[in-house]
This record gives sequence, C-alpha cells and structure tokens, in this order.
Amino acid sequence: MKHNVGILDGAVRWVLAAAFLAASLTLPGRSVLALLAAVAGLVMIATALQRTCPLYSLLGINTCPRDPARRPS
Repeated sequence: MKHNVGILDGAVRWVLAAAFLAASLTLPGRSVLALLAAVAGLVMIATALQRTCPLYSLLGINTCPRDPARRPS
C-alpha cells in the first residue's frame, strides 16, 4: 500500500490516540462513548503505524512529502 500519512500527521495521530484511549479509560466502564473513544484511539494507532489512512485514499489526500529524487519526466 502506498503511504499517505506524513511524519507530522503521524505524530498528531499518536497524540490523538493517547487522548482517546485516556478518555475511554476515564469514562464510565461500559458506556457507548467509552467504547467509541477506544475504537477511535485504536484506529489512530493503526493508521499511524501503517502510515496509510483509507479515508485519505478515498479523498485523495496525501500528507507525505514528495521525494525530490523522483521528478516527473
């Protein structure tokens, strides 16, 4: 898969993942909101690790810098 999540974007995803997971732990045990926060945190971790976001692919977004060695011909 082609990467479409840049370094800064990945770092923001890690911070958001930590915030979502912390929120899921502080919300009441089995609430829907706690579950949604946990799922959102896990999705953020997965997309940061893979450096690929399916939503970015659908929307045509790419936050990875272009490789200066690969110029179009």
